[in-house]
Amino acid sequence: MQDGPLQHLIKTLSGLPGLGNRSARRIALHMLAHKNQTMLPLADLLKRTAEEIRTCSICGNLDMPDPCNICQDARRSKTQICVVAQVSDLWAIERTSAYKGQYHVLGGLLSALDGIGPDQLNLTGLIARTADPDITEVILALSATVDGQSTAHYIADHINRPQLEVTHLAHGVPVGGELDYLDDGTITTALRSRKKST
Repeated sequence: MQDGPLQHLIKTLSGLPGLGNRSARRIALHMLAHKNQTMLPLADLLKRTAEEIRTCSICGNLDMPDPCNICQDARRSKTQICVVAQVSDLWAIERTSAYKGQYHVLGGLLSALDGIGPDQLNLTGLIARTADPDITEVILALSATVDGQSTAHYIADHINRPQLEVTHLAHGVPVGGELDYLDDGTITTALRSRKKST
C-alpha cells in the first residue's frame, strides 16, 4: 500500500490503547466508507474537544471549566483528597457515587523501569494541597502493583502533617468473587487484609 494519508491514519489509530494494526485498518476503512456520517463529524468533534477540554489546575481532572466541576462543587467535602493515577480512575470512582470528596490526578505512577520519577508526576501539587489544615484525610486509590505501592509509599513519606490521616483502598476478594477464579496475589492480599468477623 502506498504511503499516504490512509496509511498515516491507520498508523495513528494503531498507536491508540487497545487498538492493533488490524483493528485500526477496519476502523479507517469503515470511516472512509461512511465519510459524511462518521469521519467528518468525528474530525470536527476531535478538533472541538482538543480546543475546549482543559486540565484542571487544581486536581488534574479533564473538564471544560478550570477549575473543573468537581473542584467547584460546593456540595462535595473539602476535607478529603482521593489520589488516583489517571483521569480514568477518577471516572471509575465517580461511577460508584460512593465518594463525595476532592480528587488529585497524578498523571501516572512512579516507575523506575519506565523512567518515570517524581518530577514527571503531579506530586508537588498534591503535597502542597495536603498542607491545607482543612484536609483531614488523603485516600490513596492506587493500583495494587509494585509501581502503585511504591508511589503510595512515596506520597505517605512526603506528607509532613502527622495529624493528617493517610488511607488506602482495601484490596482483596471482590464482592461476588469465587476463590478458585482469583489470582494468587489477590488471595494473598485478602488474607493479609483480613478483618475480624462481626
